[in-house]
This record gives sequence, structure tokens and C-alpha cells, in this order.
Amino acid sequence: MTNHHPIIQERTARTQWFLQDRFGMFIHWGLYAIPARGEWVRSTERMSVEDYQTYYDQFDPVRYDPKAWARAAKQAGMKYAVLTAKHHDGFCLFDSALTDYKSMNTRSGRDLVREFIDAFRAEGLKVGLYYSLLDWHHEDYPAYGDRIHPMRNNENYARNPETFERYIQYMHGQVKELLMNYGKLDIMWFDFSYEHMKGEAWKAAELMAMIRSLQPHIIVDNRLDASGEEGGSIYTNNPLSYSGDFASPEQIIPPQGVTDEEGNPLPWEACITLNNNWGYAAQDFQYKSPTTVIRKLVECVSKNGNMLLNVGPNALGEIPKESLDILAEIGDWMQKNGDSIYGCGQASWLKPEWGRYTQKGNLLYAHLFEESVGPINLSGLAGKVKKARLLADGSELFLSRPWNAAQYPNDAFLSFAKPESASYPLPDKRATVVELELL
Repeated sequence: MTNHHPIIQERTARTQWFLQDRFGMFIHWGLYAIPARGEWVRSTERMSVEDYQTYYDQFDPVRYDPKAWARAAKQAGMKYAVLTAKHHDGFCLFDSALTDYKSMNTRSGRDLVREFIDAFRAEGLKVGLYYSLLDWHHEDYPAYGDRIHPMRNNENYARNPETFERYIQYMHGQVKELLMNYGKLDIMWFDFSYEHMKGEAWKAAELMAMIRSLQPHIIVDNRLDASGEEGGSIYTNNPLSYSGDFASPEQIIPPQGVTDEEGNPLPWEACITLNNNWGYAAQDFQYKSPTTVIRKLVECVSKNGNMLLNVGPNALGEIPKESLDILAEIGDWMQKNGDSIYGCGQASWLKPEWGRYTQKGNLLYAHLFEESVGPINLSGLAGKVKKARLLADGSELFLSRPWNAAQYPNDAFLSFAKPESASYPLPDKRATVVELELL
């Protein structure tokens, strides 16, 4: 059933490229790279503005080379990237006329957002900016009594609620600067709503109207309307004007993908860290293996979703070597197997025992994660597959009914070599992809 709700129709048109591209890079970077204890360090350690000022005074990322970042993203098979223009600490990586608290005024004296956008565009990648709706630096943002503000327990930071309107004007003004001063942006990634701080508390309808008037093609996440814990009205058949263009599950891949009330798929993107922190954390070596990331990307696509994979550059502006090594291996796999990711989505066949399916038209991609004993079972596909080939090198694979499969007339069987009833190791231990051309 097609929903003719104008917001849903516009969303469908705007997100076409997004559902093709499937894989992007998230970049969390700011002053918090210096303490190197994660991007929430000001809140978790309840630092005052004065405590945190030392990092502003030191900030000078002399090795920041966004062209190297862009090459790493492109080689990993990523198609778009999103950078934190402003995180919760209020520090701006762009040249805002509305604040002095920005990279231009640090030792580096650079508009880091402009350099990022120029470098990533030059590599043919789409560009997005993350902007935090909250702001722990701004004097009109609620502090004492707020759930997460660094000064939440300090009565000296009680704010007059009437001045919150000034913050809203500031926040809207900065979003407008980002939309007007940096050319065409592809994504605006807001973070995040909580408790009563959501929707019209941000004057979200007015903000979204301004965004749509300046860059009508841009896609926006759902966090003006929703907290990280719940998804907001994008999940309904009657979304609000500021419901966003895609859902944004964080550090989780939804068990059944993301659908509306009637089961229709919604655009969504899982944002995932490479270790256990978004911002650079010097002591966090809990990195996911390349195999895990590859299989989780496959899982997202098999459920009609995207993956936005995060890196946290250090204080000097470098993406950690551990992250670059993982990205390089993902890129090696994507170079051979990207056709099973880009433009693909959920298959019309149930998840197989040995891995996952993705599908694009009459091409069904079998992602094999598990070794088989004997031939590989393609449940329910008897008489439905015209050809099978190994996607990585185009080599022929064998579809036949070996002697030991006679009892399974509804299933097709796949083998890597002859004799077909023997067991063969998977050519790619990370994920072996077989392209099945359906009749």
C-alpha cells in the first residue's frame, strides 16, 4: 500500500540516494579529543566552563588532513560522511558569527568544517553535518536541574527560563549559517531530544520549515522529534513536519529492521562506534573486528537499513591507526563485494541458517558466514535460480542436486567445486558472497 501523505511522499523522494548508498562515516571530533576520555567528559566529570577552558586553550590539530580522512572513507566503500560541527560542549568546528567559542579562535585558526566539506566533496562523497541541539557552554541553556548538564547539581547555575528563547534563536541561527555558508549539504544530523526537551521545545516546526526552504533536498534524522530511546512520529502513518527523513537507532541493529505501524519499511541508519566511544578515547582498545563490522553492515542492509560507522580522531587531527586498519580491511571486502550492499535491501526470502541474504531486483546475494557440511542449502529455491557465481571474482559455482540431497525437493543446493557433495572451505572467512540470478 502506498501512503499518499505528503510528508511521507517527500521523504521517499529525498531518501532515494541514501537507500542506495547504504554505508557512511560518522566523525566525532572536538575539544574532548584532548582529555581523550570520550565526548561526554564534561558531563560525566561535571567540569565547569573554566575547567574545560584548558582544552580550548590547547586545541591545535596540526595533523588535521581531511583529504586523508576522505580517502580512508572512500577506500572503505563509504559513500557519505557526517562530521560533528558542534557537539554538546558547544564548541564549534565552523566559523560561526554568533559565537567566539569556535575553532577559528583557537591556536589552529581554521574553519575545520569548511576543510572537511571541501575534501570529502572532492572525493565524490556526500557530506553531512551533525549539530547538537543542546549546548553546555551557552549561558541561556538550562543547567542546574537539567538531567545531563555538567552543572546539573550546582545551584549557582540556575537559569532564568525566560532566557531560553535566546538560546533557541542562537541555535536556529547557527543551523542557518551551516545551510547558507557551506554550499549544498546532503544530511543534517541533529542530536538529541530528551524528556521535555523535544519537538516544539526546540521550535522544531519553524526550524524544519527554514531547513526545507534553504535546502529542500537535504535529509534530516528523527531526533528533533525523538530521543535516542524512542523513535518519534516517523514510526507512524501521520508523521509531524519535523519527524525527519530517517530513523537513527544507536549502537543497536533493530531485530526486525524499522517499519511504520502497518509494516512498511522506513529509511533508517544504525550509528555504530568502532570501539566503545564516539569521541577519541586514548585507553579504549575494544575495537570491533573487520569481520564483525562487515557482517553487521550486511545485517543492516538485509533489513533495509544503512550503517553510519564512527571514527574519533585524536587531538592532533589523526584517525587512530587501529580504526584505519579496520577501514582498510572493510574496503578490501567492499571492493570485491560492494554490489551486494549498494542499492540492495531486504530479500523476499527468509534469513538462511548460514548467514544472510540481500537483494536487488532478480539478483539475490547469499552472504555465507558459516562453513557447510556438504552442499550449501538454499531453502525453498529449487527451480528458481538460473545461475550462481562468486561475486568477488565472477567465477562459476555449481547448482545441482547431489545424491545426498534427494529428500529436500523444494531446496536448491550450491557447491564451490566438484564433487558437489563434498565440503569446501569458504573462500572469504569474513563473508563469502554468492550472486544468485533468479529466474
